[in-house]
Amino acid sequence: MRRSLIAALVGSFILLTGCSGSGSDAGSSAPDSSFSEPGVALAPESGFQSRDQAPVPAERKEVVTGQVYITSDDPIEAARDAVSAVEAVGGRVDNRSENPETDNLTASSSITARIPADELTGTLARIEDLGKVTSVSITRDDVTMQYQDLDARIAALQASVDRLKALIAGANNTADLIEAETALSSRQGELDSLTSQKNYLADQVDLSTITVQFSTDDVTPSPGPDSFWDGLVAGWHSLLDAMHDGVVGLGRAIPWIGALGVGAAVVYLIVRLTRRSRSTEPVRSAESETVANPDTEPPRE
Repeated sequence: MRRSLIAALVGSFILLTGCSGSGSDAGSSAPDSSFSEPGVALAPESGFQSRDQAPVPAERKEVVTGQVYITSDDPIEAARDAVSAVEAVGGRVDNRSENPETDNLTASSSITARIPADELTGTLARIEDLGKVTSVSITRDDVTMQYQDLDARIAALQASVDRLKALIAGANNTADLIEAETALSSRQGELDSLTSQKNYLADQVDLSTITVQFSTDDVTPSPGPDSFWDGLVAGWHSLLDAMHDGVVGLGRAIPWIGALGVGAAVVYLIVRLTRRSRSTEPVRSAESETVANPDTEPPRE
């Protein structure tokens, strides 16, 4: 009996000890699982958010302008071929001039073309094949930030205009209606102005502006003087040109000076005759009064 009782007590003690150990393990593991599981679940989710919110690179906006100088045997015909090449790719020609050959001047022509930006390289290659290229100058201005700023301002003003229209629709009295309409008119004017600026900038980006000059001679712009002697020679030539222009201008002015002198002389004679006629009228009136009244004594000195 005693051995059985001792065995039962020992077994109960071991059983209780095992239950408490498992309970403590379960209790201690629960916070770990509950703490770690959200972290594991949030890690990929946060990763997806950072990927979705990554900034998208803005499309580059450039305004391209340039000048091309070409020597050709027939500049006028070359300019016409250049116009055809521009219009074939959907471009247009804003300015065009043709100067046929004369006794004093050689033949020349020039065009100002608006070429689609994505067709610029190929179109320039076709134009350069029309003669001998003596100079090419291409400039690219990045206007990406300006374009994005206009987009942001237009979006903000459009939202403001929409809110003001909603306020006007729900206005309860005349004062609120007038105030909302005044604000709407101001916002709408700013919105239209910004929209026009964006449209103009978009046109400059979409169509590159290229000026092409054709001539039978080398029309490459000469660089400026880069030494003292070259500057002295250039100054002397400019002085001679100025003196020549002054003499030519004086020759043109002499007929005008003569005409103005004749006109001034005629005006002077008219004024003198008018004054003389006015000064003789009192004398004639006094003589007529004396003849009419002979008894009237002449004025004493």
